Amino acid sequence: MIFVKKFKEFHLFSSLQTRILIMVILLLTLIVGALLMMIGKREVQAIYKEQIQKGIFISRYISLRIQDQFVLSNEEELAQEIQSLIDYELIYVVVYDTFGMPFASTRFIQQFEEIYQYSRLPVIARPDSYYSERKMLRFPLTGQILRIQEVEIPVFYMEKSQKWGSIKIGLSMEGSLKEITKTRLILLLIGSAGLLVGLIGAILLARHITNPVKKLVEGTNRVARGDFSHTIVIRSRDEIGELAQSFNHMNQQLQHSRAKIESANQRLVEAEKLASIGRMSAGIAHEIRNPLTSVKLNIQKVMGSDHLHDVEKEHLDISREGIRQIEIFIKELLNFTRISVLNLDYFSPIVIMDESIKMLLESLERKNIHITRNYREEALPVRVDADKIRQVFINLLRNASEAVDDGGSIEVAVSPAAENGRKWIRTSISDDGCGIPEKDWEYVFEPYYTTKASGFGLGLANARKIIEQHQGIIRVTHKTGGGTRFDILLPLEEEI
Repeated sequence: MIFVKKFKEFHLFSSLQTRILIMVILLLTLIVGALLMMIGKREVQAIYKEQIQKGIFISRYISLRIQDQFVLSNEEELAQEIQSLIDYELIYVVVYDTFGMPFASTRFIQQFEEIYQYSRLPVIARPDSYYSERKMLRFPLTGQILRIQEVEIPVFYMEKSQKWGSIKIGLSMEGSLKEITKTRLILLLIGSAGLLVGLIGAILLARHITNPVKKLVEGTNRVARGDFSHTIVIRSRDEIGELAQSFNHMNQQLQHSRAKIESANQRLVEAEKLASIGRMSAGIAHEIRNPLTSVKLNIQKVMGSDHLHDVEKEHLDISREGIRQIEIFIKELLNFTRISVLNLDYFSPIVIMDESIKMLLESLERKNIHITRNYREEALPVRVDADKIRQVFINLLRNASEAVDDGGSIEVAVSPAAENGRKWIRTSISDDGCGIPEKDWEYVFEPYYTTKASGFGLGLANARKIIEQHQGIIRVTHKTGGGTRFDILLPLEEEI
């Protein structure tokens, strides 16, 4: 359990989205923290400067109020005057003479000799000079600390260039500290709001980056499981969008390659099957033909006798017909398994179709079958073995004529076609007969598959072998209104 928990924690922090969020949050924290520190420092300095300016203004005001008492050296009245100015903000006032010695002060500050006894201004000072310092006063009895902004300015009277004295005041910093606290709180709220907005933006940015990556990962997993039909839909035009397009293109190439491999494997299986059937057929033909020839010759010899009755001759005729059917089967079997060399030349499929119909015309007229021709004149010649293609057409036409009833119809069509990026000549043969169940379509081209009582099931298998030798396609397709339709696609432009 501990290992699983540690693994989950590691996986959490190793995910791309989590790392992006952590890095963006750290970066935002550093930037916002630095900005808040800089702004806060400037705000505090501004508050302290404002406090100093206020102290200078109050000191000058006091110097104007005590001018008469100070000039007349009336220490008692001067002390009373400055004592009356004391409030919650002005904590103490000390008036120094020309030599920096205390002349008068408020009662409170006299207990703090380090402040009361010494002036911080030099003996010679300019009218605009001043001294300021922040101090903390600790009361001995209570231990209370009072924060003070001390300001001292020189005093000049009667337009003399020599300093008359100086005034030192102590202003309470409680108001300034509250203002600083309030400023820092506002800055903290602003920073928190900025971090929150940045966090939301980081989440949206991380999702914008990681969601397409997750789709790519899902796509690679599905491809690894063999699903090459999966397409990743990413509409962005950045590098991830280009990666998704490359992935989809790779997927299509893999799907196309797998289709080629499956087709090659299927052809390999068929070739191995044909080779096995060929070896078996050669053995069967050798073992059957020799005794069958003897039986056939003996039957012919017996039938030449004048001592046979009609019933006996009828039985011998039946036997001879059975031998003929066996010979036909052996011939078809050998033709199916034999690898023949194609005699290729350019022929018009329309001409080959018409010749095939002409060869079956007698049997078609016997059943009163109507032939409909639908030829496209732009159907170009194709490079084929005319005898082999005629054999395929005759086989399909014979099957169609056997499937329809008397008075039925067969339609033949020849036209250009384009499929899978290639150009073809498509020949279609359809009938209005009983049709082939769709569940049996994948088996009709298998050897020995037949629905006829007298068939051997090699006609369509041989037709597929011939068409595939021409790099073509033969298939059963849907036909509206019932019946069966076979399509043959022969390549138009490629060499075989």
